[in-house]
Amino acid sequence: MTDADLDLSYTAMCEALAEVGPQRSELFLSMLCLSLMARFPAASDVLPLISNVQAQCHAEAQRGG
Repeated sequence: MTDADLDLSYTAMCEALAEVGPQRSELFLSMLCLSLMARFPAASDVLPLISNVQAQCHAEAQRGG
């Protein structure tokens, strides 16, 4: 994916999140993640991504964010 594609995709996601509203944002993100995970051939491709994001969230929480 090019930088332009990534920017376009991220912008579309942000606009969709704003449109569904905060009360549906967790549902939207969960459904989006499931759709994207389904495109991988095996769980072994997805599990490291989940672990990486989890570690980033823990690190952010420790920094007070």
